[in-house]
Amino acid sequence: MTMTDVATALAEMPQMLKLAREVKPRPLSTRDCFALRVEQTADKYPDRTAIICEGSRTSWRELNAQANRYAASLRRLGLRRGDSVSLMMENRVAFVSTIIALNKLGVTVALLNTNLTGHPLVHCIAITGSRMCIFGEERLAAIGDIRQDPALTGIEQYLFVTDSGTTPCPDWALDLEEQAATEDSANPPQTAEVTLGDTAMYIFTSGTTGLPKAAVLSNRRYLLTAALSYKAGLRCDVDDCIYLCLPLYHGTGLFLGVGAAFCTGATMFIRRKFSASNFLPEVREHGVTCFIYIGELCRYLLNTPEGVDDYKNPLGTIMGNGLRPDIWKAFKERFGIQRVSEFYGSSEGNVGFLNLLNKDCTVGATTLPVALVKYDVDRDEILRDSKGRCIKVAAGEPGLLLGKITANTVFEGYTSKEATEQKILRDVFKRGDAWFNTGDLMKTIDVGFAMGIPHYQFVDRVGDTFRWKSENVSTNEVGEILNAHPQIRFCNVYGVEIPGADGRAGMAALALADGVRALDLDSFSAHVNAQLPGYARPVFLRIQRELDTTGTFKLVKGELRKQAYDPDLVTDELFVMKPGSSKYVPLDRGFVDRLRAGEGGY
Repeated sequence: MTMTDVATALAEMPQMLKLAREVKPRPLSTRDCFALRVEQTADKYPDRTAIICEGSRTSWRELNAQANRYAASLRRLGLRRGDSVSLMMENRVAFVSTIIALNKLGVTVALLNTNLTGHPLVHCIAITGSRMCIFGEERLAAIGDIRQDPALTGIEQYLFVTDSGTTPCPDWALDLEEQAATEDSANPPQTAEVTLGDTAMYIFTSGTTGLPKAAVLSNRRYLLTAALSYKAGLRCDVDDCIYLCLPLYHGTGLFLGVGAAFCTGATMFIRRKFSASNFLPEVREHGVTCFIYIGELCRYLLNTPEGVDDYKNPLGTIMGNGLRPDIWKAFKERFGIQRVSEFYGSSEGNVGFLNLLNKDCTVGATTLPVALVKYDVDRDEILRDSKGRCIKVAAGEPGLLLGKITANTVFEGYTSKEATEQKILRDVFKRGDAWFNTGDLMKTIDVGFAMGIPHYQFVDRVGDTFRWKSENVSTNEVGEILNAHPQIRFCNVYGVEIPGADGRAGMAALALADGVRALDLDSFSAHVNAQLPGYARPVFLRIQRELDTTGTFKLVKGELRKQAYDPDLVTDELFVMKPGSSKYVPLDRGFVDRLRAGEGGY
């Protein structure tokens, strides 16, 4: 501990006290929502730039007016407070104005992953009870392919939003822009009736089993998260510019970046997709001061050719999650970052951590009631004592993170009551208590002087879910799709580490169907590419005669994870889908050596 540590921590004390007062949960009946914040920001800073996107600038007045026209058109079509609407659109101005419009009316927006197609897409629309589906021109093919599915008979109207303008609105949809062109651009009166307790969004999460689940997000939780961002994480105001390149159907960019801008008037620089080569030039050109990241993006940036003046840029603060300890300091030093506001949280959870004191290699601390309990990763189960209670881990020991469910730390859950109940642990430490199971391993770490506040570090995900390419991958969902191939009798999907890559890559142990001597790689590759988004496609395959199971027929993954794709440990056939390829090929030792050297390209 140094005097600098002490001085830094004490300097943060006023900010921490102020934050604690200002983010205290308000009654759910309070009339407030993020669309109201946009109206207030547009009134206060009408001519300041709200969004820079693809060479154009949109002011706060223009953004709010466009949202008002959309809202008027949607209300004329019959949407009312409490309804649900699905939205499938890439990062662009129309995405932002659409979610504002729906929030103005008190309508819940279900944010669809733009990578989805086929049955998973149908499932996501159907489980939210959406009355309408709004989609961008860029996702016309995906929506067109599934719109006549019997599960979507509840969709009353499809609404098309032009993008490049090269493909006209189909005859089975209405052009939202055309419908809204003559509508009033004044703020609708309905916004004043929307409350903190109203559901603002459904954010989809893979969870640990089955198809994606729709996590319920209230206006209160959205605004609380946005407040944590602009007050404590980014500490931004109207003079800042926030770089957003993460998909906005995810919470990280939408809550922390867009939410912070809605509440402060900061400018959003929005990109459809991340580009490492364009990052620094754009930061410099547009005066970007804040960046919403995931660890994988930081690793990509570190892998770009280094310039002697990379640190000479206006970027000072970054906020996000997944910045791993092995690159943390190198990233800060190369790009001149002064503040890393690493956080931990999930779209559906009641747990949140924030690195408020700007300590290295930690997700920070929390004021919420949490516990770390002992967990057997290989057996995939929580350890309990002789009385059936969970056992807290010692300081510094990894444990399963639980968040206590209270009146102020509500678990809002999913649209499915069954899925919601599955994430709740009861009678954890005493009879009648209830805790949210995050499915993540965490540990406490020593960060020097921190005013006696314990700081935490993310360790790994447990169970049947792993993270790859910034997405949560459900092994059960992937397994169901792989099992549908006629040559597969059964499969076991799990995550394995690749040196130099964030998260875990998918690997599948396959048992071939009776009579099948060799896997048809062409057919199987085509099946995987057609049925799974890129992040969910297994990188490695292992062919086994029989799959190991427990006495209750639960698939055993522990030993498979340890052996991974190591040819010294695995005698079975191994295959790999290399970066940029769409076909599985035999895994050779030369490529494994490149992976071990961190040169695999993942």
